[in-house]
Amino acid sequence: MCGICGELRFDGTRPDPALLGRMMARLARRGPDHEGSYSDGALAFGHRRLAIIDLSPRSNQPMVDAELGLTIVFNGTIYNYPQLRAELQAKGYHFFSGGDTEVILKAYAEWGEACVERLLGMFAFAIWDTRKRTLFLARDRLGIKPLYFSRTPGALRFASNSQALLEAADVDTSIDPVALHHQLTLHAVVPAPRTVLSGIRKLPPASTLLIDEHGHEQPRTYWKLRAERPAEVYSEAEWLERIHGALLNAVRRRMDVADVPVGVLLSGGLDSSLLVALLAEAGKENVLTFSVGFEDQPEEKGSEFEYSDLVVERYATHHHKFLIPNGDVLLRLPEAVSCMAEPMVGQDAVAFFLLSERVAREVKVVQSGQGADEVFAGYFWYPQMAAAEGEDDVARFASRYFDRDHTEFLDAVEPRWHGPDYSAETVRRLLGEPGADTYLDRVLRMDTTTLIVDDPVKRVDNMTMAWGLEARVPFLDHELVELAMSMPPELKLRDGGKYALKQFARGRIPDAVIDRPKGYFPVPALKYVRGEFLAFMHDVLDSQAARNRGIFRREYLDALFAAPEAWMTRLQGSKLWHAALLELWLQLNVDAVRP
Repeated sequence: MCGICGELRFDGTRPDPALLGRMMARLARRGPDHEGSYSDGALAFGHRRLAIIDLSPRSNQPMVDAELGLTIVFNGTIYNYPQLRAELQAKGYHFFSGGDTEVILKAYAEWGEACVERLLGMFAFAIWDTRKRTLFLARDRLGIKPLYFSRTPGALRFASNSQALLEAADVDTSIDPVALHHQLTLHAVVPAPRTVLSGIRKLPPASTLLIDEHGHEQPRTYWKLRAERPAEVYSEAEWLERIHGALLNAVRRRMDVADVPVGVLLSGGLDSSLLVALLAEAGKENVLTFSVGFEDQPEEKGSEFEYSDLVVERYATHHHKFLIPNGDVLLRLPEAVSCMAEPMVGQDAVAFFLLSERVAREVKVVQSGQGADEVFAGYFWYPQMAAAEGEDDVARFASRYFDRDHTEFLDAVEPRWHGPDYSAETVRRLLGEPGADTYLDRVLRMDTTTLIVDDPVKRVDNMTMAWGLEARVPFLDHELVELAMSMPPELKLRDGGKYALKQFARGRIPDAVIDRPKGYFPVPALKYVRGEFLAFMHDVLDSQAARNRGIFRREYLDALFAAPEAWMTRLQGSKLWHAALLELWLQLNVDAVRP
């Protein structure tokens, strides 16, 4: 788990070592254990390492295999690397390290671009072939690990975050109008390849890009998720048994493949509590667990300690509990936003940032429950969408998910950002892809392969890696996801959603945790914007920088300021926070390097 970056020149010049150094500096938080660089003519690599597997210097990066003529920078974890290593050894390959990085190098030498299809895990990596003079970029199937890039006439640069790319003076930092529509409509989800900045793109999940030193590109998608019933008919009991087995296997993989202790982020909800139970079932003792809470608001509690404490008591975990006052949230808010590769409106981004700071003092690796709601239909809007038969496909989704209708978007932004309903067009395209049996199958597939990637999964990666903490997400094990997507949707929706998880959680975790109302990772002060938080957001949006940028109409902002709690999204987020977060991100991450 690391931070990676690099540059490939197309114009006959060499990469600037000073720029590479600045890019690596912007990745330092992701990899505090080692810094390394490599250059070969038109190509330069940079790497910041967080040592998790094979802690020795032999697994430092960039990793060069002179015999094969290959060099790699890699971010992530390959859970089946021991099996792949044995297979490659049987083919005659010799290894000089004990980690998963070298396995990817040998796999690429043996299977070429198809090597990604054999990797089970989360990954973003770049391989330079010194003989063919080609650069190969790859990202995991569900986009757990990030990979951003910028393309200019003279070069392609890539990095684990956009901040590293912004160190180059020639990156176009203008606002992408399509991405802006997505940002303000799709709960800050900007589907790949776009970002809110015109000059920064991201490699889509489940895809690779081969590019030579002349700039010729060969993109490829290597995996597609299908949501169709299998030919064989299973009983409910058989489905539950299969899901339980696949999830137990996913949890075990993420426990065993590490040379450092592995903890659990325990929110007090079903998903993370179930991870603790399954770790115990897999034979793990003295599990390290971590919970965070915030100050209550009259409308909402700021912690779920009453539920996480029940799980701690049941499994006698080695527990750490942190209560963070609102003053700390406001004080640390700009720092958290400066660590976001893209503007992320979810309240729990700040929660994860502050929790990760404390957790990283104890462990380097944690398991987290992201993905369970999307894969197993746990959110309240799924049954609403399923029941709304007869509606247009997009309207059926948009009326229960979009933060703003297109009309409100046009009212919110200055006329120069007006255009078609880009978000509706994107959702219609994604829902219309083949390979799904029912409407809910199509929604869950879109959520799992697109929306989750640039919402909770991205938040967890950014906020944990800001403190050199690796987060593993068993519910997004691609084999588990494939199985769950083939499951009849009615088995997911029953009992308020996540029926399969609730059924085999019985007897493993307390009923009070299973039967509680659906909770979220709350930071109430960013939902009910009052007092110092309101003043802070006013200062951001009323600043000269915001006025010069000219994204939002002043009349719209005045309405938000006059009654912030009257302006909530369908997913119960603050529209004022959404606007302030976007502007604050641009000020901290773009304006700061473009004075």
